Amino acid sequence: MTILITGGTGTLGGHLVPLLRHAGRNVRVLTRTSRPGADGVAYVTGDVSTGAGLDAALAGAETVVHCAGSAKGDEEKAANLVRAASAAGVRHLVYISVVGADRVPVVSGLDRAMFGYFAAKLAAERVVAESGIPWTTLRATQFHDWIVTTMGMMAKLPVMTTWGGVRFQPVDAGDVAERLAELALGEPAGLVPDIAGPRVYAMEDLARDYLRATGRRRLVVPVRTPGRAAAAYRAGANLAPDRAVGRRTWEDFLAGLSRPARIG
Repeated sequence: MTILITGGTGTLGGHLVPLLRHAGRNVRVLTRTSRPGADGVAYVTGDVSTGAGLDAALAGAETVVHCAGSAKGDEEKAANLVRAASAAGVRHLVYISVVGADRVPVVSGLDRAMFGYFAAKLAAERVVAESGIPWTTLRATQFHDWIVTTMGMMAKLPVMTTWGGVRFQPVDAGDVAERLAELALGEPAGLVPDIAGPRVYAMEDLARDYLRATGRRRLVVPVRTPGRAAAAYRAGANLAPDRAVGRRTWEDFLAGLSRPARIG
């Protein structure tokens, strides 16, 4: 079996590719710039944003795992991929989405500015489900890596302004990759149960944990964010407490971070 992975050089793809190789599958990774193959992985040039190169990249692939995503445009990317995958006779399309995609309403401009990712993921889910290709979609909570990146951006200012009343249930990308590999190697299953991290945390607690782990000192101030999407977040639309199946904790992840040499 040949499996094509979009987003294979990203956070999730970096965990997924070796798992599929270890399972004995031929793996292709779609990239926008050419690069030589390595460790038994072929890199093929193409762009889901424009559709360029997808026909050649998908030739002979039986399964596609679509990990490439962004804050906007996911519906168009999925549509481009679906068109090429249909023409190539792909037999299984696996998509990674986000917990709450169907529960976070993105209505106003403010909703879209802050939480447009959820609307983009839901739109892409629909493209996949209506593609005519047998499919599987897995929704995951936010990765530990995303939490750290977000906190790092917030910590650039003297005061870290968090979203008041918002909680997260961060999951490890490695845990998600293991589940995604199982799904890619199995039969199409439609929308499968969510995957979430082992614990739920208030956003301000995550911020303080991050500051301690990186040796920074900042004032953390929770601020209530307006809008229907933010209200849904406060109500826990981004959580899946009944699907706390991820193994690696937030604390374990932070323990692996490199502590900066100076406190700033």
